Amino acid sequence: SPIERSHAVSCAVLVLFIMSGQQSRKSFLACLSLLVFSISESSASVSGECLADAGCPTLTAPEQAIPSPVVVDLATVPAQLLSLAKLSDIESGPGVTRLIFTDSDAAGRAYVRSLMEKAELVVREDAMGNIFGRWVGSEPTLPAVGSGSHADAIPNSGAYDGTLGVLGPIEAIAALKRAGFKPKRSIEALMFTSEEPTRFGISCVGSRAMASKLDPVYLDSLTDILNPDHGSFRNAALKAGYANNTLNTKDMLSQCSLGDYGAYYDSFLELHIEQGPELEEENLSLGVVTAIAAPAALRCSFTGDGGHAGAQLMHRRNDALIAAAELSSAVEKFALDTKSNDTVATVGVLKVGPGAINSVPRTADMEIDVRDIDGERRDKVVSKIITRGQEIAKKRNVRWSYEIVNADPPATCAPKVANAIEAAAKKLKLSSKRMVSRAYHDSLFMSEVAPTGMLFIPCHKGFSHRPDEFASAIDIKNGVEALALALASLSLA
Repeated sequence: SPIERSHAVSCAVLVLFIMSGQQSRKSFLACLSLLVFSISESSASVSGECLADAGCPTLTAPEQAIPSPVVVDLATVPAQLLSLAKLSDIESGPGVTRLIFTDSDAAGRAYVRSLMEKAELVVREDAMGNIFGRWVGSEPTLPAVGSGSHADAIPNSGAYDGTLGVLGPIEAIAALKRAGFKPKRSIEALMFTSEEPTRFGISCVGSRAMASKLDPVYLDSLTDILNPDHGSFRNAALKAGYANNTLNTKDMLSQCSLGDYGAYYDSFLELHIEQGPELEEENLSLGVVTAIAAPAALRCSFTGDGGHAGAQLMHRRNDALIAAAELSSAVEKFALDTKSNDTVATVGVLKVGPGAINSVPRTADMEIDVRDIDGERRDKVVSKIITRGQEIAKKRNVRWSYEIVNADPPATCAPKVANAIEAAAKKLKLSSKRMVSRAYHDSLFMSEVAPTGMLFIPCHKGFSHRPDEFASAIDIKNGVEALALALASLSLA
């Protein structure tokens, strides 16, 4: 090997020096020069080879190209997050409320664009309001590397959900630029439109459209809670300045599609607060997501005959609420029966009519959420719920109806993205673990567009979707620096 040859040459040089009798300083310097030359020549023959027997790792070309350190200022992103949080539909009161296509949403969009422009990214917006900021790589025709999340916020929520994943990539790109990194693939920061279901009753509108997973007829059928009589998503988008060059909703969705798998993005990575307590409780810096759970949503109703609470005797009643209560208990049991922590089921809505203390409940309308990273296991729970609903209706002499609103497939994260995150964590000497995401994210649909992964940072007590949602400055810094290194690695692939 080159190392062995260098050792042999070194020994020969030393022998010559001894044979010279050490008679002059000139002879010593000549021998030393020959020794240095022999070592440099042999080491240059193999790039990255370590001459000492010290277990030095071989550096690949991409590792050599990624700068170190990539430094993110401790205060920058937290300050930006708080500035964005001030742009709320409700100026006074706790938390952040920022529904899609409202005035505060427009202000938030302008703020995000300004940060992209400050970072000297090429900014564009599509027909639905998804915002892209691209750092053009040395080979711009290759599929890019993407990273982003959402900035819309449910009523009275926090300052970190989604927004960290919007602002983090912009600062990650800025940090890579400061470090002198040059990407091969373009790196793109993005902000998805309408991830939260608050205004139109559907999650992840923007990413669904990118993945061609949204039906235009269904989108047009959804109620706009801010304009229930005449509103639609496209009308709201038009009013906000989007979709102007589209003929109809079908055309709008078509313009937002990113095409075949791997055509637009070579990989995608979303930075997010965990929205759970595991990382904080285990004192870990980063979470490497391996799978994203997806929900199946059911709407179901029990209908009885009602009656006066005093005059209707117990044995004559067919109480809709009692039927719903029995089904609610069964929902919990079916989830527990799977023996998996990844299966969760929730009765999130229960509306009772007529809703008077002196009236036997005549109607009970339920909305049930079942989630899992295993689609087959989740769907078995859904099937059991439907069967039990029918059985309860027959037993209690009430009418029963149900509708499966959606059943999106869970996503498995791409190994190459997870590996890039873990390599970044190792380089930064940050603790991490592999984990699943039990919350819904745009990455679920981006996994239909390109190899996708997620990077979690801890959040205080796991709190999210509430005003006291919080992530520390050091955890944010760690997350953005890890994101930067992972994006750099993926851009060189």
